[in-house]
Amino acid sequence: MKNQQAIGLFDSGIGGTSIWKEVVKILPNEHTIYLADSKNAPYGQKTSDQIIELSVKNTELLISKGCKLIIVACNTATTNAIDYLRSHYNIPFIGIEPAIKPAALFSKTEAIGILATKGTLTSKLFEKTANEYTKNITTIEQDGEGLVELIEDGKLNSPETQQLLTNYLSPMLQFNIDHLVLGCTHYPYLIPQIKEIVGPLVHIIDSGEAAARQTKAVLEKHHLLNDVLNEPTHQFYTNTKKLVLENMLKSAKANVLVNELDF
Repeated sequence: MKNQQAIGLFDSGIGGTSIWKEVVKILPNEHTIYLADSKNAPYGQKTSDQIIELSVKNTELLISKGCKLIIVACNTATTNAIDYLRSHYNIPFIGIEPAIKPAALFSKTEAIGILATKGTLTSKLFEKTANEYTKNITTIEQDGEGLVELIEDGKLNSPETQQLLTNYLSPMLQFNIDHLVLGCTHYPYLIPQIKEIVGPLVHIIDSGEAAARQTKAVLEKHHLLNDVLNEPTHQFYTNTKKLVLENMLKSAKANVLVNELDF
């Protein structure tokens, strides 16, 4: 039965686990298979063609494992590759985009900050979304270069991470931003440190919950919700740094199995 097949997710490493956790919360009955392409992280410094090539590789592996839907749990891969994936594979795809729209709509100071990778900030999809919703809004875009690598190395609370965040976020505060959009699925893991820098008046927005709700809606639309009550399986595959991924999943309430796989 197709509805009992797994939801697939992939990211340029461990960041997309922030999306996975929201999906499991909203869809507790679904099996999942997650690919952490940490060997090729970060995607944000690669060309659009390279990102598409990596996304195709990940997609084909998930399809070979029988996934019924794929979440591109990476902003950079979504903004560069999702149109290509949707046109070449007969399977539903869920993308992750920076939540510019709600930030712009709800900003009182008419100034928002966007912290994302270079690959996301320079993509055509990002440009289109930003142009559509930020016409009368001051938008401060910042490439978070170096942050993904630190997170992939398990250095969430390191002095280097703190210093980079301070360098990237402090200039935004001078523009009186009241919303900060996190445009990379790795960045939600930095929210405690970010809050210390930006303070309580800046609302931090990531895309995890919205992506999980969209996943549920698409599964319902295609009659793919798993209606069999069971203990779902959650399989994780990484091509390097297995221990970092295991540490990231320690707080997960679901049973997870982490495997190392060369892909």
